[in-house]
Amino acid sequence: MNPCLGSETVEVPFSGFASKGTLTNHLKFRKRRALNWMVLGTTYSAMYMGRYNLSLANPILSRVYGWDKTQIGAIISPALLAYGLFAIANGPLADRIGGRKAILVGSLGTVFFNLLFGLGAYLGFLGQGSALIVYFASIWMLNSYFQSFGAVSLVKVNSAWFHIRERGVFSAIFGSMIQMGRALIFFVGPLLAMALPWQWLFFVPSILIMVLSIATYLAVQNSPEDCGLPVLDVADASRGDPDHVTVRYILKKIFMNPITLTIAGAEFCTGFVRQGFEQWFPRYMIEVQRLPLDSPIFQKNAMAVVIAGIFGAIFAGSISDFAFGGRRTPVAFLGYLTQVLCLVVIWRASDVSWVAAAFVVNSFAISMVHSMLSGTASMDFGGKKAAATAAGLFDGMQYIGGSFVGLGMGYLLDRFGWGSWGPSMIGFSLIGMILMAVLWNARPETQTSSHVGRSKS
Repeated sequence: MNPCLGSETVEVPFSGFASKGTLTNHLKFRKRRALNWMVLGTTYSAMYMGRYNLSLANPILSRVYGWDKTQIGAIISPALLAYGLFAIANGPLADRIGGRKAILVGSLGTVFFNLLFGLGAYLGFLGQGSALIVYFASIWMLNSYFQSFGAVSLVKVNSAWFHIRERGVFSAIFGSMIQMGRALIFFVGPLLAMALPWQWLFFVPSILIMVLSIATYLAVQNSPEDCGLPVLDVADASRGDPDHVTVRYILKKIFMNPITLTIAGAEFCTGFVRQGFEQWFPRYMIEVQRLPLDSPIFQKNAMAVVIAGIFGAIFAGSISDFAFGGRRTPVAFLGYLTQVLCLVVIWRASDVSWVAAAFVVNSFAISMVHSMLSGTASMDFGGKKAAATAAGLFDGMQYIGGSFVGLGMGYLLDRFGWGSWGPSMIGFSLIGMILMAVLWNARPETQTSSHVGRSKS
């Protein structure tokens, strides 16, 4: 089956810019691009279900096996650290093999290791102590390896399909789709946990991801030219790159650039706050607010957090493109500032209504930062040839930062209680805010380039 909508070369208008092509050609390009990113985004969204299911299983594993928070953290931390390191390593690989192949490797690996995690419930010979913890930690680390292909693949493909001045909005759409995967597991997960053994929290996402992997194989293409469309001049940092780049060239372009390194430092801070919030939020609701996973109040708050994340991505992308002229760092600055304010409320407020509101707004703020830096700035400053490498660095540093919230935060909560949760994250948001202030006016050097795609020669 040929997934492209026609093979003839056409001149294509790119959203919001002047066109030499006909309305028919314009619609053909828009239709093909919509198919590409809808399938790709839905597949990556489903992969999120195969990642955030562990946060729902967190309290269940403690109840079933008698593990404390530090022992659960021993499963969380190695996986987050592995994701971060693997994302940095897999970025150049995705740049080399293409985003389509990379997302298929990632999604199929996620299917396999989610199945193996659930099957751990049946391995009675491991007992219920350290051997079983090692098994779960090892399987979840391997799941993280394949999960780490997701973001770099998505960014790699989209960097060839979207102009720099429309990436903010479209990254917001992608961010919203990704949040839907998180929303689905938060909605379906408690129902599964109530009706079936806990391992179905891992089996059901595997089935869905497998179906969408097949759809990705059939529908997704790396670039417009793979569908017989002209090459898109995206006016990002790829202008001036040679036609064929080496891994050494890509690594030098990303790892020798002070702007990308500063963004990577900020993303380390994002990771600590994001994972500190997301990995422990369901358990906080159970232990502090006394709400079981299947409680309507829990589900209402969990869904509010996810919906806020969706609107955070949309808001960030819109003001980045239209209010800040395609700059991402001012929006990230606002996101970090909002995080600080929310975490102070979580730390100091005694009224549960204020705490719940802070949870929702904090999710909005985290999504603002994540969509701008990992999702959009990586395309801008990496360019089409190095987008996956930049995304791997940014996303990888985020998860390396997040790895400290497993064992570290588990121990902190065991020793000092939930009162230490909010203040443990404030300093990281402050550092991220300062770094974004330093990069306030940062732009790719080629942003003034032409906005119109050029035909193949």
